[in-house]
Amino acid sequence: MEITQMTPQKIQLTLRPDDPQVFTVNVRQVDDYPLDIYYLMDLSYSMKDDLVKIQNLGTSLSEKMRSLTSNLRIGFGAFVDKPMSPYMYISPPEVITNPCYEFLTTCLPTFGYKNVLSLTPEVSKFNEEVQRQKISRNRDSPEGGFDAVMQATVCDEKIGWRNESSHLLVFTTDAKTHIALDGRIAGIVHPNDGKCHLDNDNYYSASKILDYPSLGLMTEKLSEKNIHLVFAVTETMVDLYKKYSELIPGTTVGVLSADSSNVIQLIEESYKKIRSKVELEVRDLPEEISLAFNATCINNEVTQGLKSCSGLKIGDTVSFSFEARARGCPKEKEKTFTIKPVGFKDTLTVTVKFECSCECEKHEEPNSVKCNNGNGTLSCGICQCNPGWLGPHCECSEQDYSPSQQDRCSQKEGASICSRRGECICGQCVCHTSDFGKVWGQYCECDDFSCHRFKGEMCSGHGQCNCGDCVCDSDWTGEYCNCTTRTDTCMSSSGLLCSGKGQCICGKCECTQPGSYGDTCEKCPTCPDACTIKKNCVECKHFTRGPWNDDMSCNRICRDEIKPVEELEDKGKNAVNCSYKDDEDCVVRFQYHEDSSGKSVLYIIEKPECPQGPDILVVLMSVMGAILLLGLVALLIWKLLITIHDSREFAKFEEERSKAKWDTAHNPLYKGATSTFTNITFRGNTE
Repeated sequence: MEITQMTPQKIQLTLRPDDPQVFTVNVRQVDDYPLDIYYLMDLSYSMKDDLVKIQNLGTSLSEKMRSLTSNLRIGFGAFVDKPMSPYMYISPPEVITNPCYEFLTTCLPTFGYKNVLSLTPEVSKFNEEVQRQKISRNRDSPEGGFDAVMQATVCDEKIGWRNESSHLLVFTTDAKTHIALDGRIAGIVHPNDGKCHLDNDNYYSASKILDYPSLGLMTEKLSEKNIHLVFAVTETMVDLYKKYSELIPGTTVGVLSADSSNVIQLIEESYKKIRSKVELEVRDLPEEISLAFNATCINNEVTQGLKSCSGLKIGDTVSFSFEARARGCPKEKEKTFTIKPVGFKDTLTVTVKFECSCECEKHEEPNSVKCNNGNGTLSCGICQCNPGWLGPHCECSEQDYSPSQQDRCSQKEGASICSRRGECICGQCVCHTSDFGKVWGQYCECDDFSCHRFKGEMCSGHGQCNCGDCVCDSDWTGEYCNCTTRTDTCMSSSGLLCSGKGQCICGKCECTQPGSYGDTCEKCPTCPDACTIKKNCVECKHFTRGPWNDDMSCNRICRDEIKPVEELEDKGKNAVNCSYKDDEDCVVRFQYHEDSSGKSVLYIIEKPECPQGPDILVVLMSVMGAILLLGLVALLIWKLLITIHDSREFAKFEEERSKAKWDTAHNPLYKGATSTFTNITFRGNTE
């Protein structure tokens, strides 16, 4: 069954100068799309451990990719380098048959590229063929990897690429370079022609030896064959291959472990990343046509100047609108160009018919009576005078020339007649022709060659000169038409214009956030960290509040997918755990994570940790307890003070008593208890 990912696939436009036409393209990421994976491996000596690890790759890869597609085919190819001078050292002679002789072991002779197994759904064959492979060796630094990529790309019939499938070319190596950077190769005069040269796998015969391909030629062929290239390279080589990737659209780079044990993970992540993005490319656009484009990605948001969408899921449909405008009228009245998604087989063929004449011109009247009784041709209501006649209705003969009529050929008194670029005949300026271009106007004051130039080109090559002023094409502006209005060059990998830290001016980011720099202002050591930035997205997308919710900018700025969870899991180095306090003093915890497709996901704990309100009973009991405690403390203090006071008084009393001195003298105040009386009448006993 034919699977359609792009609609429409053929349209026809009729363009007139400065009369733009708009058309829309829809692209859908279909489910269960067939997949072809061709594993291209470096079999130089340093990869011997890796070869052992991938011997059961077919089975493991099939099981892993089954969740993504039920229609998988896998193939295998190998490379080392071209087995002849100056591509490799050929001395001493022993290295020809055994390049590993220096290691006191035996390995295969150096070979260029071999298609070991064409694409097949039988994964057992893949395992069998890989297990039969043996290591070879390359004895110099440059290798033939990119040459192998070229052959695996263009040899469709041998490899077996299917038109109706996604194509993944997995390139694994630990080598540094695969292009002709070595001065020893500069003398080779056989450039790589980008054609298939397999001849029973004896590619490098003397009659067919070709130089390494250029990156431009590789890019052209990969795009033509709808192949996504995956660089699976060791960590020390990642920076170099990322630079290659920037020059080759549709390419991804992954860090290969020392023994290739993580290659399945890299393939899965690369496939998901490819399937999560749609990027359009325009081929063979005629120079007479300018295109302006807008992208409508997720949430129906329109982004001007962008022709790619990322963060997509299987089944998502995105649309792109194109405005086509004719810059001029070419000799060929019909031209064709194509638009296609990178890596997809579907294409849109656009046929443009240039209409530079008017319908009324088909009904012109030669020698019309309306043109002074036959002195001109009436075309579209205007008289085109015959030679020797001038005027709106061809009423003036050149033979009736009068010097007094010259006053009507000057813009003002004392000004030059016809701006010195024409002759005044019958009171009208007849402009001279010029080798530089066209001269026109009532006073021959206008031309199409006196506009500003930028870098040697009139109107920077992005506009038309009209009477001294540049009329810019639809996607350019400025006095010189040297300022593009496109914004796709300012879009950062996060999907934000200039990473949200600057303005896109003339197609380049001008960073406004203090401390930010980089092509898209993506670098900023002193800027708020990811937690601070994503906090606003959590506020507006999950809680529907905050400044970005108030000004309706949330969906435009925050492209993150929100996933509420009960607790945060450890998702490795690509995840950052964050927390903050909201206006209600609740602690919100979330995790910022980028998945394998590059899409940002925010895992948010559903219930913020809020401080609980006071318990009335607990508060009441606490108050009562406090009062009781305070009373007891006061009583104890009072008792303590009384005890201390009594102790001091008693001590003082004892001290004073001990100091007292008593004697036995008569106390005048003392009265005895017995009183004695004398009886005066008693004379005593006389006897």
